[in-house]
Amino acid sequence: MREVALDTETTGLDPHSGHRLVEIACMEIINHVPTGETFHTYINPKRDMPEPAFAVHGLSTDFLKNHPLFEEKADEFLEFIGDSKLIIHNAQFDLKFLNAELGWLDKPQIDPARAIDTLKIARQKFPGAKNNLDALCRRFNINNANRTLHGALIDTQLLVEVYIELIGGKQRELSLNDEKEKIQTASEQKSPSQVKIDRPHRSFSASEKEIKDHEKLIDKIKKPLWRAS
Repeated sequence: MREVALDTETTGLDPHSGHRLVEIACMEIINHVPTGETFHTYINPKRDMPEPAFAVHGLSTDFLKNHPLFEEKADEFLEFIGDSKLIIHNAQFDLKFLNAELGWLDKPQIDPARAIDTLKIARQKFPGAKNNLDALCRRFNINNANRTLHGALIDTQLLVEVYIELIGGKQRELSLNDEKEKIQTASEQKSPSQVKIDRPHRSFSASEKEIKDHEKLIDKIKKPLWRAS
């Protein structure tokens, strides 16, 4: 089962008010395990960077002006996501920008039904609690120390970990391992003679009486190994 975790950064909140994408990051997940395959690009928005947006992600107009336009990366992006389900935190926001950019190029739109919105999942599981990415990292003890600013690539990496926790991925894996051990134990029952008993290491020498008793026992054995030359 292939899924793609996805995150974006923008110049503002609404593409229809003149705001644009400035970063896209995607990570491939197969059967809830990240494969290491990624798509990542910064994008020249062909406009200035408002101060509020710069304070969020730190991407300046000067930095972005040397990066490709969305139209230069659109096909590569669409090829990477394919027809996979998309794991997105607050999917409505990211898809609004992606579909606006794709629409301006007469490219296929992304069906919102493809999105698995981790924000919605978190709100259902933890109603009334903070469910932004930082709050969920704290809840699940996920290290987000490197997230001093928002960034699509690091946020996607964290999103993958949050998503797996939200769907109980690690717990389910542990349960499967426990069940496997039970089945193996039931099918491989050992007789008492096969059971290995761990005894503590003896840290002292045998007594004189023990040595004499041992010699008497050896005398009763035909061709004992202890006396083989």
